[in-house]
Amino acid sequence: METPCTISHVAVQMGHDEREAEHAHLAELCAQFDVSPPAARASCFYQTLGDVELRWERHTEFSTYTFVRKVRANPLQEPSALSQIPADWLSEMPGKATTALHLAFNSAEGPPEPLELEGYFENQPLRGSVVRQGTAYLYSSFRLHSDGFGRLLLQAHGLSALQAGRLVQRVLEIETYRVMALLALPVARAITPEVGAMERELAQINEALAEADEETNQHALLDELSHLAARVERMRSDTTYRFAATNAYFDLVRERNRELTEEKIPGLQLIHVFIKRRLAPGIRTCNAVRDRLDGLSRRIGQTSSLLRARVEISIQGQNRELLESMNRRSEAQLRLQQAVEGLSVVAITYYMMGLLGYVWEGVVWAGWPWSKKLTFAVAVPVIMLVAWRVIHGVRRRVVGH
Repeated sequence: METPCTISHVAVQMGHDEREAEHAHLAELCAQFDVSPPAARASCFYQTLGDVELRWERHTEFSTYTFVRKVRANPLQEPSALSQIPADWLSEMPGKATTALHLAFNSAEGPPEPLELEGYFENQPLRGSVVRQGTAYLYSSFRLHSDGFGRLLLQAHGLSALQAGRLVQRVLEIETYRVMALLALPVARAITPEVGAMERELAQINEALAEADEETNQHALLDELSHLAARVERMRSDTTYRFAATNAYFDLVRERNRELTEEKIPGLQLIHVFIKRRLAPGIRTCNAVRDRLDGLSRRIGQTSSLLRARVEISIQGQNRELLESMNRRSEAQLRLQQAVEGLSVVAITYYMMGLLGYVWEGVVWAGWPWSKKLTFAVAVPVIMLVAWRVIHGVRRRVVGH
């Protein structure tokens, strides 16, 4: 990056359905300057558009457009590098703009004059520091100006193009990641009331669980707890990525701040101190809401386990009572069978004696010497004993099996 120059940087949050529109929009700009557009699946694109150099990069959830224009005069007098970029193309850019700023990179020794700073930053309060081991001065107001853009000023002398490019990259990344890190803050604020309501609902379920003795009440509490768990998991799935991305962006901001190796300018707050004091509370708020959701999910799991254990114990008690009643019925049936066993022997003996009458008539014709009464008197106890032994043996085999 050759200095002095003026840089305009725009970061745009992109959804999956806006990627194709972004490529078409970028190709439209290239067509206006009669240059080749980026490839269909390109993730970065560097091209010269007139006297402006465009650097486009696609990230996971946002894209950055960096316009660089080398100037001969003082870049503080020409803050924007977008003078040749069609205004309607900028206004119709797909996605949601999260960062928009102008950066003036002046190649001069020492700090800029106070009057130049006041004019460039429109009398806004400034923060600044000496960066890159004391070789460059960095200023920012961290506010939007009359053109809707934020503004940064770098002033250094004797930097190579590579050194200047690395310094600008760090500064732009700090601003981009700082805003991206705070995208979770509105989400955290929006769901905080609902998280509080679910925590109170869980407390009420726990109180009701301590007093619920009947199985019907326990099943009703289990249904309420299941619905509450579904709501919590839905909210966690909706916010997990956003909260995780917030911490990742915050880590990048702190890393880039350390790489700047800032030194204090008398009378101005350091850049990293300002960012830390403004950014860290928002990050802690997001992490607190995330931790509340995680803790709520764990407590719901514990309550659900306790409630299921109580329901299972209740069911086991019912099963035990059912088995005891079945045992009682089986015992009663066994006693009844034993009671009717004698009657069964008598009945079988009676029918066997009827059959024996037909047999006796045949054997009398064959010369049987005993009378009918004597024969039946001897046969009755024998048949009864045999019948009893057969029935008793069958019952023992069934019981043993």
